[in-house]
Amino acid sequence: MALPIKQQVAIWGGIIAVFLGLLWFLGDVILPFVVGGAIAYFLDPVADRLEKWGLSRAAATTVISLIALLVVVAAIFVIVPLIVAQTTALIQAAPQIFRDLQAFLTDKFPSLMEDGSPLRQSLLSVGETIQARGGEFLNTALSSAMNVVNAIVFMVVVPVVAFYMLLDWDRMVARIDELLPRDHRPVIRQIARDVDRTLAGFVRGQGTVCLILGTFYAIALMVVGLQFGLVVGLIAGLLTFIPYVGALVGGLLSVGLALFQFWGDWWSIIAIAVIFQVGQMLEGNVLTPKLVGSSVGLHPVWLIFALSAFGAVFGFVGLLVAVPVAAVIGVLVRFALTRYQASLLYRGLEPPQDE
Repeated sequence: MALPIKQQVAIWGGIIAVFLGLLWFLGDVILPFVVGGAIAYFLDPVADRLEKWGLSRAAATTVISLIALLVVVAAIFVIVPLIVAQTTALIQAAPQIFRDLQAFLTDKFPSLMEDGSPLRQSLLSVGETIQARGGEFLNTALSSAMNVVNAIVFMVVVPVVAFYMLLDWDRMVARIDELLPRDHRPVIRQIARDVDRTLAGFVRGQGTVCLILGTFYAIALMVVGLQFGLVVGLIAGLLTFIPYVGALVGGLLSVGLALFQFWGDWWSIIAIAVIFQVGQMLEGNVLTPKLVGSSVGLHPVWLIFALSAFGAVFGFVGLLVAVPVAAVIGVLVRFALTRYQASLLYRGLEPPQDE
């Protein structure tokens, strides 16, 4: 005999409350495990593909780990120093950029730049604020990563957790499946498949899109000769996680920087604008349809709300779990709506009539 509905709701509500409580109290302690689990989930299809090619699960996990180690080492010694250098240079150049903007506006629109005008005062202060706060933010980010997370432990624990979770992923899924309540097992399995499809389509797919576009933007902008092309390209690639935001922010930032660097060289400015147009075409017509698909079901507004809410409540860990939780909630809402539309509450007692 199944438990009463109220008792089941109380039990599952308690489990959700415990989960949120652990997320709240443990915070940074579970951060390496959350990151390691996310990496394992992201790489599980690659391990499955290597198994189909004849490798054992252990061999596939080892190959993936070695390749990831080489990529991380290359990033640490080649890419990260360049990113830090360009970010620092951009922060230091901010005051001069805004002074040049002030001079340009004074020359072209003198009425807007009269002494004491709000626009003039804003331009005078924005550059110095970016220089002061930007350096402070960079130093704080680096120092907090060392103090809060304990970077050495983080760098050791995350690969170990990811390795063992990737190695045992299929066994863990099978074990969880055995523990599902028997009365609700088919429904839970269907919901889990929908959640996995949503996450696979969005997190794996959109993450790959971000990586490809970020690399494309960074390399293309550096080839054109934009001073801070690597940083701008990476920012645009990361923000591509939210549809249209990456191209919009990256395009405005890169074209704005190009106007100061290449003023008069219109072909270079046009080339930078064309780069983002090409990136948008690739994203909309090739990358997103192939890697993400059209049935993900995560609306950009819902995604932004989830990131904001979970980031504000649970901090950085909240940002990491925001997308999976948003996907789960979205799937549950769609499931509830389907059940509602099939219920008497929606259909009533009258037989459906042809319209």
